[in-house]
Order: sequence, then structure tokens, then C-alpha cells
Amino acid sequence: MSDPQTLLLTGFAPFGGETENPSWLAVRPLDGALIDGYRVVAVELPVVFGEALRALEAALDRHAPALVLCVGQAGGRAQVSLERVAINVDDARIPDNAGNLPVDTAVIEGGPAAYFSNLPIKAMREAARAAGVPCEISQTAGTFVCNHVFYGLMHALRERPGVRGGFVHIPYSPQQAAAHAGAPSLPVELATRALRAMLETALRTGEDVRIAAGATH
Repeated sequence: MSDPQTLLLTGFAPFGGETENPSWLAVRPLDGALIDGYRVVAVELPVVFGEALRALEAALDRHAPALVLCVGQAGGRAQVSLERVAINVDDARIPDNAGNLPVDTAVIEGGPAAYFSNLPIKAMREAARAAGVPCEISQTAGTFVCNHVFYGLMHALRERPGVRGGFVHIPYSPQQAAAHAGAPSLPVELATRALRAMLETALRTGEDVRIAAGATH
């Protein structure tokens, strides 16, 4: 019997003075899980411009996944956020973990201005909500390493026909929020639950549902 195809799920190392990153904490329990006959492979990415993309591309080459979902931390957000669009801009408000601070730099020189996720993000939002996890569609992935990876992922998938990918942000963990007075948080177990529900839905959904999930600002 052949090995099952893989789903690549990535999280990030801690950054910005934090001692943990809920994206990796939420991703890690799914490593090795079987979802609809696909095996999840979890990979931790460094929070370093350039290096993060090299690590992602190495994982793509090694595992040849059928679907890729990258996950990052969005401190200050109150819900799991499915990202719609990645833009070709690195503009760091804080240094990455190697001290890099790019300003108004292209993620990929000569690349298009933006890429859209090709996952069924609205159906995935509904699945997360049905699993009891607050979830929204986000219109911006920022301009730090999360957007850098999201854009780089979608650029790389141009050379991998049939492979779908996208990006999800999750809030602080309750432990992190305790150090950020008033910041919203989400238990890591709920984020993991949402990720599983979203992966299941992405595998089972070809064409996304047509429901309102936009923003007024």
C-alpha cells in the first residue's frame, strides 16, 4: 500500500520578545494526523525574512503536499482569521528574529502585486464556526513575515499545478494575553480544533460557497 498524500501545515517560532507562538502550538498536535486519507506534516518556520521562505520551499520539495496551510500569530485579533490576499511588500515595524528590518521591499522581485488564497476560505470559516471557534475572513495579512510567507507560498505554488494553499492567523494564547493587558486571546486547543475543521473542509470543497464575508474598512 502506498503512503498517503500529505497536507503541509506550518507554524512559526516565537518572535517579538514572546516565549511561545500559538501558531506552532496549535499546529504541532496535528502532526501525523490522518485527515480524509491525507497525512498532516507540521513544520515550524523561522521568523526571519528570506529564511522562512527557504524553509517553506524545502518542505514543499520534501513532502510534495496536496494542500498547504500556513499559520501565524496575530496578537490583538479576537478571532481566527482566514487570509484572503497576500501582497508583494515587506515592510517591518519590528525586526525579525535575525534583526532584519526591511522597508518597502518586494517579497519577490518582479512578482505580481498580490496573490489570492486558492482555498475555499468562506466554507472554511463556516466549518470553524460550526466547530465552536470564532472565525472571520481577513483582507490583510500585514507586511511582516506572515505575509512574506503567504506571498512566497502562493508564488511557489504557480509551479505546482493542482496544489492549493493559504494562510490563517490566530490570536494570542491566554498565557500571552496575560502579559498584554486587555488583549483578546484564544485557547490553543480551540485553534487546533479550527485548523482540523478547516483542513477537512478544504479537502472536501472544490468551489467555495458564495456568502458575504467582506469588510467595510
